[in-house]
Amino acid sequence: RTVKQKTLITISVLTMIAGVLIMLYPAVSSLVNARSQSQVIDGYVEEVEQFSEEENARLWEAADAFNDKLKGSKVVMTDPFSEEAVRVTSAEYEQVLNVDGKGMMGYIDIPKIKVHIPILHGTSESVLARAVGHLQGTSLPIGGDTTHSVLSAHTGLAEARLFTDLDQMKEGDIFTVTILNEILTYQVVKIEIVEPSDISSLRIEEGRDLCTLVTCTPYGINTHRLLVHGERIETPEKEPESE
Repeated sequence: RTVKQKTLITISVLTMIAGVLIMLYPAVSSLVNARSQSQVIDGYVEEVEQFSEEENARLWEAADAFNDKLKGSKVVMTDPFSEEAVRVTSAEYEQVLNVDGKGMMGYIDIPKIKVHIPILHGTSESVLARAVGHLQGTSLPIGGDTTHSVLSAHTGLAEARLFTDLDQMKEGDIFTVTILNEILTYQVVKIEIVEPSDISSLRIEEGRDLCTLVTCTPYGINTHRLLVHGERIETPEKEPESE
């Protein structure tokens, strides 16, 4: 073979390898990200296990008091993915439920779509690029009578799945939110697609314990918001593991 032929073969092989790597990047990156998220959650669980009952109670009461303030006030609430949602962040909000000092409140599990992701304060781009963000202006995700927490995450990121499969959820599906040592279970009661400015169904409703999951839709276009509304149900007791 001539030098020219060898060069062409080398270029072809390198091009094929580059193509394979490009195709594999989303899957590999997503796996790495999922592993990292699990490690963050494991660290959170270990830290919470070190808390005394008094410390747990203090953190929970502070969050409960924060939510009580929301019930009687006219809260300014915006689309989670807007710049305005980031601007309203307050120092008080940043401190409540800041268990690890890095803004982690807890974590969410959605078994149907294999989601196991940390929940962080706020909906800044740095938060939404790696985790689920809690929308300030909505109830902290600790449940309780007359509360409505809104949790948002991106769809379609190459490096992380996050809420990419949220459109597979159906009414009756279950998801859980774990805060400190408490597991809150929600059942999907309504799914809707709305304009980004339509926040009417994200408001607190008297006597209800709600949690809404929000992401952009349609995939890759992101002109609307997919809202998956869950209402609190009793968390089923875990069956004992077999030996």
